[in-house]
Amino acid sequence: MKGLQMKTPTSQPQAFPFGPFNSAIQRRWKNPADTAQTRLENRTRDSQLDKLTTNLQRLATVLQLQNLISKRRGPYVSVQIMSRWKNIVGLNTGMGEFLRKYPHIFEIFPHPVKRNQCCRVSRRMLDLMLEEEAAVKECELDAVRRVKKLLMMSVSGTLRVHTLWLIKRELGLPENFRDSVLAKYCDDFKLVDLETVELVRRDEDGDLWLAQVEIWREREYTQKWLSEFETKYAFPINLPTGFKIESGFKGKLKNWQRLQYLKPYERKDVVRVGNCGGIQRFEKRAVAILHELLSLTTEKMVVVERLSHFRKDFCMEVNVRELLLKHPGIFYISTRGNTQMVFLMEAYRKGCLIEPNPVYVVRRKMLDLLLLGQRHSRELNIESKEESDNVVVDGDVGGDVDVGGPRDGDWVIPFLDNFDDNLHGISDSSVQELIDCSENKTSRNAYKLQG
Repeated sequence: MKGLQMKTPTSQPQAFPFGPFNSAIQRRWKNPADTAQTRLENRTRDSQLDKLTTNLQRLATVLQLQNLISKRRGPYVSVQIMSRWKNIVGLNTGMGEFLRKYPHIFEIFPHPVKRNQCCRVSRRMLDLMLEEEAAVKECELDAVRRVKKLLMMSVSGTLRVHTLWLIKRELGLPENFRDSVLAKYCDDFKLVDLETVELVRRDEDGDLWLAQVEIWREREYTQKWLSEFETKYAFPINLPTGFKIESGFKGKLKNWQRLQYLKPYERKDVVRVGNCGGIQRFEKRAVAILHELLSLTTEKMVVVERLSHFRKDFCMEVNVRELLLKHPGIFYISTRGNTQMVFLMEAYRKGCLIEPNPVYVVRRKMLDLLLLGQRHSRELNIESKEESDNVVVDGDVGGDVDVGGPRDGDWVIPFLDNFDDNLHGISDSSVQELIDCSENKTSRNAYKLQG
């Protein structure tokens, strides 16, 4: 039957080699794609800022857990209940494993009645959060100044309250800034409706119209003796370590630094894009607006997605992420974690802010407490044992803590309340009689056992 078997034909035809008969066939090679995604993947990385982004995301997770704990009835929550919050805060590990990584922030202890594992925020972390609230309240005028400058950059002089709420932490605003800041300074702000804030008064002669980059330009002009033509429209450039400078890069950068543009606080009805260099000027104005927005934040960084909410108000009809990637010496995008964070390159050195402010100092203390990890945790165990012995807890998990006083369910024997007082009233002879009777009784019991 072997002769009846047929050979199966090959599935793919063999390609003809290049020769004189097919030399006229044109073969097209695809150019590598140059998009924002490819530039994001092939950019030069900054290890210090990437590491800082990872630590800041861990701190954000810790603050989310603290916020969820504070909404509970008592100062502590069982770990079993906290495990349900895993998807809310975006954890990839178990809740118990995450809490034990940071004993300086979370204290895990057994419930005195139900004996299940409970968790509470440490005293050091609570003190730092109170210190942050005090620093935010102390720098309230600076926060008002930042909001005014943002409204002055807006084309219509208005911003949505939700847009400010997205970056309230970056601007140093409190949680209830609508009532505590916008309603308090009614001479500067006016709520058109519940969702829009408008600038009432513009300081034409004040220094609010001066952008942060203008201070750097004046310093470069006076201290380094550079010409006004070189510094009038220039930006500080700080390329990351290991950046590969291609041919023609320095010439293009020098021409871009000299290019004129409409500054962020200047007003002009028509911005011509179709004329010579109009697109480059329009993009440079968008770069100046983003530079000023990052300079107004307390930590000189913002989530990239939140910048898109300012496009319409600031007249930046450009792809924000692509624009940030075009200027690696001014901005740096870190892609660590689930979110993309943009940093102002000139404001950081070795992963730390060059010119810190009170709010940044307190948040840096929180980050240092997070980075302690499990180091120096033996003293924490001793302190937690002493506190757990002194604190009396109700039977309900997550309930209120009762420090002292009579409670329902206490075992009290009424006739033993005055037992010590009655002992003082007994005379010495009565005590001696009781002792003799007890000795006689024990001797009788011993005699019966011998018999």
